[in-house]
Amino acid sequence: MDKSALRKKLKDPTGFELIEVIGAREHNLKNISISFPRNQLVVITGISGSGKSSLAFDTVYAEGQRRYMESFSAYARSFIGNLERPDVDKINGLSPVISIEQKTTSRNPRSTVGTVTEIYDFMRLLFARAGEAFSYLSGVKMVRQSEEQILNGIFQHFHGKRLILLAPIVKGRKGHYRELFVQIRKSGYTKVRIDGEIHELTAKMQVDRYKIHDIEIVIDKILADEKDRFRIGQSVSRSLKEGKGVMMLMEESGKVHHFSKYLMDPTTGLSYDEPAPNLFSFNSPYGACPTCNGLGVIEEITEESVIPDKKLSIARGAILPLGEYRDIWIFKKIDAILRRYKLSLTTPVGDIPKEVIKVLLYGDDVPVAVASVKYPGTEWNTKFEGIISFLEKIREEGSDFGRKWTEDFTITRTCPDCNGDRLRKESLHFKIDGKNISELSKLNMVSLNHWFDGLENRLDDKQRVIAVEVLKEIRKRIGFMLDVGLDYLDLDRPLRTLSGGEAQRIRLATQIGTQLVGVLYILDEPSIGLHARDNVKLIKALKDLRDLGNSVIVVEHDKEMMLECDYLIDVGPGAGRHGGQVVAAGTPKEFLKNESTTAKYLNGKLTIPYVRQKRKGNGHFLRLTGASGNNLKGVTLEVPLGALTCITGVSGSGKSTLIHETLFPILNRHFFNSRQDAKPFEKIDGLKHIDKVIEVDQSPIGRTPRSNPATYTTVFSDIRDLFAQLPEAKIRGYKPGRFSFNVKGGRCETCEGAGLRLIEMEFLPDVYVQCETCKGKRYNRETLEVRFKGKSIADVLDMTVEEAVTFFENQPKILRKIETLNDVGLGYISLGQHATTLSGGEAQRVKLATELSKRDTGKTFYILDEPTTGLHFQDIAHLLDVLQKLVNKGNTVLVIEHNMDIIKSADYIVDLGPEGGDEGGRIIASGTPDEVSRISGSYTGKFLRAELS
Repeated sequence: MDKSALRKKLKDPTGFELIEVIGAREHNLKNISISFPRNQLVVITGISGSGKSSLAFDTVYAEGQRRYMESFSAYARSFIGNLERPDVDKINGLSPVISIEQKTTSRNPRSTVGTVTEIYDFMRLLFARAGEAFSYLSGVKMVRQSEEQILNGIFQHFHGKRLILLAPIVKGRKGHYRELFVQIRKSGYTKVRIDGEIHELTAKMQVDRYKIHDIEIVIDKILADEKDRFRIGQSVSRSLKEGKGVMMLMEESGKVHHFSKYLMDPTTGLSYDEPAPNLFSFNSPYGACPTCNGLGVIEEITEESVIPDKKLSIARGAILPLGEYRDIWIFKKIDAILRRYKLSLTTPVGDIPKEVIKVLLYGDDVPVAVASVKYPGTEWNTKFEGIISFLEKIREEGSDFGRKWTEDFTITRTCPDCNGDRLRKESLHFKIDGKNISELSKLNMVSLNHWFDGLENRLDDKQRVIAVEVLKEIRKRIGFMLDVGLDYLDLDRPLRTLSGGEAQRIRLATQIGTQLVGVLYILDEPSIGLHARDNVKLIKALKDLRDLGNSVIVVEHDKEMMLECDYLIDVGPGAGRHGGQVVAAGTPKEFLKNESTTAKYLNGKLTIPYVRQKRKGNGHFLRLTGASGNNLKGVTLEVPLGALTCITGVSGSGKSTLIHETLFPILNRHFFNSRQDAKPFEKIDGLKHIDKVIEVDQSPIGRTPRSNPATYTTVFSDIRDLFAQLPEAKIRGYKPGRFSFNVKGGRCETCEGAGLRLIEMEFLPDVYVQCETCKGKRYNRETLEVRFKGKSIADVLDMTVEEAVTFFENQPKILRKIETLNDVGLGYISLGQHATTLSGGEAQRVKLATELSKRDTGKTFYILDEPTTGLHFQDIAHLLDVLQKLVNKGNTVLVIEHNMDIIKSADYIVDLGPEGGDEGGRIIASGTPDEVSRISGSYTGKFLRAELS
């Protein structure tokens, strides 16, 4: 009997066959009651803002988390505080809950794919126990010897020779070592070897404290003969004891040989400590590169960033931090230095000798005389510390404003010592099968899986015994990553560079690896950023999680996921106050017979129409030639201007590298003098046909509850101006600042205008709770007494966008900005909704609305990254209308997308591939949707063919 049949036959051990939610009223939910089966894959869908997340996360997950807290002792709960009970009458059949959301991606540069999946942790253990050490000086394999082996080696290689046994105690350090010599004398030794010469120990002996020294104790002088084996053995033992496991042997000719109980290079004497897992951790001081502290990059202020244009003179503003000449102290100092070398402030920087530039940037010890303004006839003689030295000082010790200012002159570059490998050189010289741990971290999952495949056959017997259990764990975790469609990622990839969907699928892979049973998993759109080809892998991974004996709830808009699930719930019918009801529920087969909007899109009664006649554009092209960053293979991209272009391809095929890391930085630098560097390319043509570029990505609009859609779109400034013009406000003398929750005056001082207070948890992530003074309204009582149409400023922030459109219908300046939010399908969010509660897709649409509310020129180049994230079929139709309107005005819209409805609606498609990682990076198809659908080697073409038919 197969697993799924057995799962259906066995009765649920909890006694509950269903999870029952009774009387849910959280946010916009209308007192709904819904039952759905346990240990099944359940999909909750509905249009954006209908209440899907309110049901899944704010009700089911919140209650599960609260019940978990209740199981803690009263003492433990006193540290954590009580979580508020969600607004629901009852939930039956609830298991322990684990939520896998999009918004929990770490921003820490030290978090990588390897650390979060634990693959890198097991690799550290493998290298510490089974790695072979090589010398970074000579490349020779390091050896470790026991006392017996050292003794036998002396008789074997030096028989009959006179030798001196030495114990090294100081290696390459400065100091006078007076106390050390006293200590050595007290221990009974009479001679030491200092910097290659043997000296008698005398009273008050010391060496030059400012020079680097090597000091060894002369332990014994011997003749290597078997009859003296006992005495020589004792001397070797004493040498190793005094030298802390290391000793030296000197022949009469002066030639020195090195021996060690630990790892040692027999030719140079270089020794390593015994390897431990933390030697291979870039987050530990024992393993991290000391130059970059394990980050792989360093930030520094360079001559190029301070003096970008050497044709200018200093008076004309060549030194960027100083600007053009002003009658101030620093310019007088620079003038005095230049006069010393018979130069002036009007000399072009390119004509100033390098040694003078070095003095200006880094200073020198020669005092500079500057005439005093206050005391005519006198001069001030002070040293000049240099422009870069001054900026570095501000960067390290200055105020927040000063540090932010120096960022303009700071560039990030690969660490010169570790070349971006993050580890110290000793760590990088431990190898297994010829590769160090950093080289393995740079391989994608497919290549890494291939390297670990059959590794036991390439290890010796001792390594094989040590590695067998560790290799099982590594292979298992790599397998989970491959199962969820993340085969193109490498272990070195920082977590903060991943999309919400990728980060979520990594956590999903980790959860599958824990092999827990009887858990309720709740996921938030895990298919984001996944090509239709890889969707099958994700659905299989979710079914595997279910087959272990878990309940899986997925909030999702993906058609395949809905049709493959066990039970489907549709929340709606509209968004915000028009939603909050269960409009349809059942197995996919039953669901398709419903008349809900979702059911109609699934069964084909409603579709987003396909228009065969596509725009040709305005006849001009933007042509990027020879893009070769990351995995791109010298790609040449042509984008027709005045058209809607879609960039497609499987995950990891190079879309983000081509658009976000190459094309956008080039355009941004050209139009706005951005300092962001583009990935390598040969040339770009067609820039004269566009006049600005706007990128709309999925990064949050703010990281604290103070940020919200009203402040981001700047409509809140107009609303504050309106409130300040009201008669009541004028009588009280209130200015627009009174209605700001970010400055003192009108805000609630308990929460400082946030409406929430941060509670720092000891054992769990920090949580925000409502401010008890203002009850979340952000303002004090006096400010709230000023009303417009009966509404206070706090009431306006609580309005949904849809309500605000009606409320401000006679305020054109405010209305224009709010209407664009409504047009992109955000009518259900409130104006003051905290930025931390917005999904990646919602944040992107807030940015899109902000850009749409600005006056466009008809020559704007828009770049959007998966704008359909979080959108229902109906919302996608609205979004397409907005994008088509932009293009109809003459603008160019470039969209990176996996959604077939957007792809088929594009005028032009560029498909990258054919696979992800090293197997990708080429343009394999380009043209109209009809043309691409006929190209056999394209995965996008294959799915497009099915969509168009």
